[in-house]
This record gives sequence, C-alpha cells and structure tokens, in this order.
Amino acid sequence: MDVTPGLRDRKKARTRQRIADVAAELFASHGYDDVTMLDVARAAEVSDQTVYNYFAAKQELVLDRAEQFRDLYRRAVAGRGPGTSPAAALLPLVTADVERYRTGDVDVARGEFIAQSVESEVLRRFTLEERERQALVVAEAISATTPGLPPIIARAHAAALVAVVQALYDQIGSGILDRSDQERTADAILATLDVAFSSLDRSFDDLVAHATTSSD
Repeated sequence: MDVTPGLRDRKKARTRQRIADVAAELFASHGYDDVTMLDVARAAEVSDQTVYNYFAAKQELVLDRAEQFRDLYRRAVAGRGPGTSPAAALLPLVTADVERYRTGDVDVARGEFIAQSVESEVLRRFTLEERERQALVVAEAISATTPGLPPIIARAHAAALVAVVQALYDQIGSGILDRSDQERTADAILATLDVAFSSLDRSFDDLVAHATTSSD
C-alpha cells in the first residue's frame, strides 16, 4: 500500500512547519511573552485563523513535539533490555540533546523550547505540566516492565528521572541565553548527567531487589 503523503498533506505539513519556524524566530528576537499569535500570523503571511488551525494555543508553538517526546521516553523505558535500568534507557536520548546543543546554532536555539522555557515564566508553567505527563508515562512503562514494584515507587522513580532531565535542560537553556561556551557547557552537563543517572541506576537496582525480597 502506498503511504506516501499526498500533495495536500505535504502542503499542510510545510505550512505548519513554516508557522513554527517563524514563531521560533520571533521568540528568539522578542521573547515568548511579548509575541502574540497575531504577530506570528503576520510574520508568516497567513491569517490568524490559519495559525489557530495548526496550533490551538500559543504554547503549542513551542511544545508542538511534546507528544512525540513523551512517546520516545515511553518506548525507551518499555523496550529496554533485561538488566537495563530506566536511567540507562533514557541516557542516549538526553545525551543526544546535549550533543545537539554542543554543535547547534544558538541564535536559532534561542527561540526554541529549551531556551524559552527558561526565559518565560508563563511557558515554564506549561513545561512543568508537560514534564509531569512525561513522568506519568515513564512510570507506567516502569510498572509494566518491572513486576512486583509498587506503582507508587515506580512513580517516584520516574519523577526523579524527569526532574534530572528538566534540571539538565535548564542548564542547556541558560547556556543558550547566556551564550556560554558550548563545548565547556556541554562537557559540564554530561558530567552531571553521568553522576545523576548513575545514582538513579543504582537506586533502581536497590528498589527492584527490595521489591523482590518483600514478595518472597
């Protein structure tokens, strides 16, 4: 069966991407809080209704890939191999984002999610709400793959994982906004990531061992 997107779908995808790109440029120049949906429509040369057709609310211009990332985290944890902790399963995803920051264009990144969620208090609230949803799907994946582990423990461990991720992304966002040396900042973030995730890796082993012992 041919699953190639049709002309209409490709046109819609291009329009959506153009709106998102224009919004990022405006956020980089003026900040999320000072840009309206009408500003985005005018800059993208589309009607304001067209912008709302693709993005129901302004925060979606920045968090438009939130569901995709949630699914990445869920699949990484749910599909991890025997003996692999949730931290080890998520490590490649977080490392890849740090490496993208290392070599990325900070002028572009300034208008994107990681930097804007540090700069804007309004957007930060939506970001933390999304992190809560990420923690929930990670907890569900942990529970589904770790028989005997109480759901509340799985939820607490998932929350700790996501809290580390958020803290590290805050460092990236601050580095972008401050135009810090990208090599040095990325190395420092990776060093912190190694310590934090290694600790969470060990704590997960302890949690599983305790749950197994308690169930005997």
